[in-house]
Amino acid sequence: MKTYTIKMMWDNGYWHTSTESPLNMTLESKSYDKLVERVRIAAPEIIELNTGYTGPIELVFVSERVETLAEAV
Repeated sequence: MKTYTIKMMWDNGYWHTSTESPLNMTLESKSYDKLVERVRIAAPEIIELNTGYTGPIELVFVSERVETLAEAV
């Protein structure tokens, strides 16, 4: 089984992915759960296209959400 880390980042109202080779996948969504589902569908196809590997894969999701808050009054 091969393991791939999917970085999920919140920025300007959207969640988006950041991945390294062989995935090189960029997806976005306003919903975290919908983005996870999109990754689950796309990742196996992209891995197969980029590497020829068709075996089981493990996806590790790491999320980061950064927000800038106005100063307290």
